[in-house]
Amino acid sequence: MEKVGLVVKNDREAEQKAQAFELWLRERGITIVRQQHQAPITASKETHPLPMPTDLACVFVLGGDGTFLGAIRWIGDQQVPVLGVKFGEVGFLAEAVEEDLFTVAQSILDNDFGTSERMRLQVRVFRGGREISRETVLNDVVINKGTLARLADIETRIDGHYLTTYRADGLIIATPTGSTAYSLAAGGPVLQPAVPGIIMTPICPFTLTNRPLIVPDTAVISLRVAEKASDLMLTFDGQAGQELTDGDIIEVVKSDHPVQMITVPGQNYYDVLKAKLRWSGGRV
Repeated sequence: MEKVGLVVKNDREAEQKAQAFELWLRERGITIVRQQHQAPITASKETHPLPMPTDLACVFVLGGDGTFLGAIRWIGDQQVPVLGVKFGEVGFLAEAVEEDLFTVAQSILDNDFGTSERMRLQVRVFRGGREISRETVLNDVVINKGTLARLADIETRIDGHYLTTYRADGLIIATPTGSTAYSLAAGGPVLQPAVPGIIMTPICPFTLTNRPLIVPDTAVISLRVAEKASDLMLTFDGQAGQELTDGDIIEVVKSDHPVQMITVPGQNYYDVLKAKLRWSGGRV
């Protein structure tokens, strides 16, 4: 390896570890391309990252899940292996903890590591027949209503077939990776990352029989915002947003570009799951 990426959470502890890590990498002849993660609420055009170089061997992410999702947006469609190193309070996306950074990094530099493909979703928004927005997400895409807005009416079709019109505070479309994020908080199921499905979870549905639904990852999900809609926002992994108006159509499909997540030997998904969700006395 000659060049790696480094995305760092805006946090003193993460910054200190990043400085030591950069020195460690340089001593081994590695060039570092560093990107400071900016929280979505504070990001502006001036702070948006430059395009990621095409010659990075891998990307290290020092931070929590939000930092990791920001790094995935930076990586884009490039199939570059990425490792999350936990600095946040709770996180499902990090494979390593701070204490193991240098040990794991040495294995990666020695090309002694594996990867796991994580499905992403491609989301397109159409208004008046014209595409106005296109994003790719690792966790989820969410239709949210504003504080004073009425319930959202979301006409939903699967592969062109009418399913239902959700009347709810919103709707979450999540990947298996995103099943442990917002969807889980809204009552959705946990989906092991290798399971090929897409989760649809209504947020506080007016009709209690509208339950979460898992559809095949081959499905084309089409959502149409009903007439007289107002104060609705579409968010992508909680990192970017698009205002919606009545008649907008959102199309969600499986992306052709999965994320290549570096896996650490001895790390088991179910151990992480039961620890994060505090099952059987596990601790975060």
